[in-house]
Amino acid sequence: MEVRAVGKYIRVSPRKVQKVVELIRGKPVAEAINILNFTPKQSARQIKKILESAIANAENNFDLDSDTLYVKRALVNTGPTLKRIKPRARGRADLIRKRTSHITIVLDNEIIERGR
Repeated sequence: MEVRAVGKYIRVSPRKVQKVVELIRGKPVAEAINILNFTPKQSARQIKKILESAIANAENNFDLDSDTLYVKRALVNTGPTLKRIKPRARGRADLIRKRTSHITIVLDNEIIERGR
């Protein structure tokens, strides 16, 4: 049974989040949390919160055991971009784009052989 959790409008660039999400895709939940604990990236904390939310959804809403769960899918989409202006020399201006991300984590309780 698939269980999901979504984090929206996370104030980290999707490119930066994607690198961390690739580390946990397809891993068991306990291993994924361990990886996120020791990943020195800002987005690892946000992804860990969303992963823990998905685990809580599985345990409370669907009565699943967290020991049998694994990360089936982890998606990162771009959210809205905040546009800011930075003054430059000679009356000019630069556009600064502060990007946001939408992160979706899908857990499943059936581990399928992945050809290892």
